[in-house]
Amino acid sequence: MKADTLSEVRRAAAERAGLDHGDRAIEGPLQGYHHETYVIPLPPGCVPGGRPRRAKVREPRPGLFWYDRRCFRSEELLLLSLQGRVRRIPEIIEAGPDVRLQAFIEGRTLGRGVLPSGPLSARHSAQLGELFGDLAAVRTDEIDAGRICRPEERPGDGDCAGFLTGLIRFTQERVYREHGAPYRGLFERLGVDDAALETLRCRARGMGSRPFVLVHGDLHRKNFVVDLRGDLWTIDWELAMIGDPLYDLATHLHLMGYAERERERVCGVWESAVEAARPGAAAGWRQDLPVLLAYKQAQSVYTDVIRGALALEHPAGGLNRRLLPGVAWRVQQALAVARPVLGARAAPTLRQVVGAYLRWFGSRPAVTPSAV
Repeated sequence: MKADTLSEVRRAAAERAGLDHGDRAIEGPLQGYHHETYVIPLPPGCVPGGRPRRAKVREPRPGLFWYDRRCFRSEELLLLSLQGRVRRIPEIIEAGPDVRLQAFIEGRTLGRGVLPSGPLSARHSAQLGELFGDLAAVRTDEIDAGRICRPEERPGDGDCAGFLTGLIRFTQERVYREHGAPYRGLFERLGVDDAALETLRCRARGMGSRPFVLVHGDLHRKNFVVDLRGDLWTIDWELAMIGDPLYDLATHLHLMGYAERERERVCGVWESAVEAARPGAAAGWRQDLPVLLAYKQAQSVYTDVIRGALALEHPAGGLNRRLLPGVAWRVQQALAVARPVLGARAAPTLRQVVGAYLRWFGSRPAVTPSAV
């Protein structure tokens, strides 16, 4: 990111907090892929009752490509629409005309200080169930947040086959063919070609029907915050959309890395919660969950291959060899998991993935990370 861009966002954060640009009370930028984010103290009396005391100010990183389809125009407008309907989500603070800030949840992310694949506590499992139930209970026609997805990207209520087919189309056409065009040679070296998603597209046609609900779309450990009382809050709603309730369960399982016993327990929590809130929302889930998990596995390959190439771009030009082992390991793991989905007979070895990146970097035109 350019230094002047970073200072612009920090300056905006300071102005909203009434602070000097270099004030140490401003925390950030926080780690995150899509946005540059700062935490600012709120002026006294800004919020009745004295809570919250801090808020987030953030801006999208310039020129960034989104690997997931977006549905709503504004995360803040969505959260504003969900106040009182979904428990433990960031409060929206009206800081001025058309200026809305998200309250900062004081605490720690769920993944900090525990094993990455560790089980949830009984308390947090129950609160995760409350989240699933609250989302299923929201009337989607009452969400006033401005949908930006095209009409052809909005299948009819209950058309879970059309919902998944649309996600596959986005990954194939926007991520792989359009955004991934500069990396076509790298994908080929890794055994991923243009027809890799066709089998998955056929499987999607057999999906059952469930009433559409609001889905968060990105339920992983860093998007859960445990507050100072030990309660579980859900943040980062930018990938929320209206669709198959089973998609949230599939995404959550894919990103959390649970052991098999914990996976079954979380599935039970989800099934009970969504069925109680919206009868029929869990219909046929055992048959359809493997199809959605297969999509998430395939999607990770496209995302990890491109992000890996961007991460390896050295600021001075060329390949950052120091980061190559870590990037190659992540990509090799994604390819190994998705091998049956992508139709590959065998996943490349770690050595082969390293070689693919080395050869691609040696033959491709330079790619500017800030431009993609």
